[in-house]
Amino acid sequence: MLPETSLPLTLDEHRELGKEIKSTHARLRELATLVMDVYGPQNQAAFTFQHLSECMERLLGDLQAQAGEDLPGHNVDGFYK
Repeated sequence: MLPETSLPLTLDEHRELGKEIKSTHARLRELATLVMDVYGPQNQAAFTFQHLSECMERLLGDLQAQAGEDLPGHNVDGFYK
């Protein structure tokens, strides 16, 4: 069976997804700071928040690269980073 081919996101879809992901990342950083301030950096939940933040950074980079592939010829700088 052949894998399904999908249509890439449009310029507007990447722009909107970028806003949502960046907003979510900012909120997660706020929550991570709260947990770290309350429980300290050695706490498991604080550690997991830190790991989550690193994963979000990686996701933002991956999505930025994907936008460049999906939208050749368009300026996609700042959509995700």
